Amino acid sequence: MSLLILLRHGQSLWNLENKFTGWVDVDISELGEQEAKNAGTILADLPIDVVFTSVLTRAKRTASIALEVANKSNLPTFEDQALNERHYGDLQGLNKEETAKIHGDEQVHIWRRSYDIPPPNGESLQMTQERVLPYFQSQIQPYLEQGKNVLVVAHGNSLRALVATIEHLNKEQILALNIPTGTPFYYELAPDLSIIKKVSPF
Repeated sequence: MSLLILLRHGQSLWNLENKFTGWVDVDISELGEQEAKNAGTILADLPIDVVFTSVLTRAKRTASIALEVANKSNLPTFEDQALNERHYGDLQGLNKEETAKIHGDEQVHIWRRSYDIPPPNGESLQMTQERVLPYFQSQIQPYLEQGKNVLVVAHGNSLRALVATIEHLNKEQILALNIPTGTPFYYELAPDLSIIKKVSPF
């Protein structure tokens, strides 16, 4: 048996300002720091062998703070842009409400919540999934198959891609999934990655 522990970064400064963030490298807010500390108290009770994060500051800082609180700061850690948030293209840096006023609520809703329609010069959720899954299969899955316990600290959409793989979700189910900031959840997995148990507070 192995554990796959997933943690979305704490609230970022642009989450606070209701902006499209994507690959823009913003830090976490004061609330985000507190969320990371709270996550660390939960992680303290879980066995972890290896950590994976995106290359973006908000994920790396969340991991660092949480692991320090959990007294697990010396774990081997790997960073890769394959785990980055979905790239929002031309929307990055724009306020979500102001963007809706310019392009219309319906169009912005399609860009944000459709599975296969990307925003201008950005990624759809499907494209994000196609980026995340090969990395999961080649770098993370082997640890799980060996019975190792893995923590992944990443982003709402990259984690949705992982959940979709583990839970075999269809695209409608993926779109309905919302992962809150700073809240760890995990799966107990058999060697074939079938779910023995899911533990989630949401």
